[in-house]
Amino acid sequence: MNVLVVKANNRPASEAVSSKMYETFMENLEGVNVTTFDVFAEDMPYLGQDLFNAFGKLASGEELADVEKRILAAKQKAKDALTAADVVVFAFPLWNLTIPAKLQTFIDYVYEAGYTFKYDENGQAVQLMKDKKAIILNARGGIYSQGPAAAMEMAVNYIKNVAGGVFGMQIIDEVVIEGHAAAPDQAEQIIAEGLEKVKEVAKKLSAVTV
Repeated sequence: MNVLVVKANNRPASEAVSSKMYETFMENLEGVNVTTFDVFAEDMPYLGQDLFNAFGKLASGEELADVEKRILAAKQKAKDALTAADVVVFAFPLWNLTIPAKLQTFIDYVYEAGYTFKYDENGQAVQLMKDKKAIILNARGGIYSQGPAAAMEMAVNYIKNVAGGVFGMQIIDEVVIEGHAAAPDQAEQIIAEGLEKVKEVAKKLSAVTV
């Protein structure tokens, strides 16, 4: 089994709960081929006109500018990593109600018609990643699973809608640690209980390969 862990927080685990979730998952994973794609460590120019210029130059045989070469290489690296994976683990925080921009760039790179989805003869989207599974590991300091803030949560919902809805991946596990900033007197317990769930997810995935 090939496991791709998309790590989307460059803050140390001592300060960031989603980074600690990543570390806990990795420490408890056994018997699989695991690769980390650290979106903060990769050279990943944002999606924009540079990519479309690069496509145009490739088609006409023109020489590419440096940024065009970089973005094409980065996009291909993200696609290669996703292609090789049987299971994709997204480890990320909720920042300003959504996902980190670097994780958005990874999604932008692989969100490609003909690769992760396609359109049929009737113009309907068809999922092309049904053979892959996904796991979501997320941390958020407030309470977004219920109550008035639930409608504003655009991190976990976004990844589920893209990976599961558009790409067709089967989401087999989801661990969300939330409320530790809103209830600092309970933070230690909230985080500890969440990390135990992360351990269980990693061990369950490890057991599949035995």
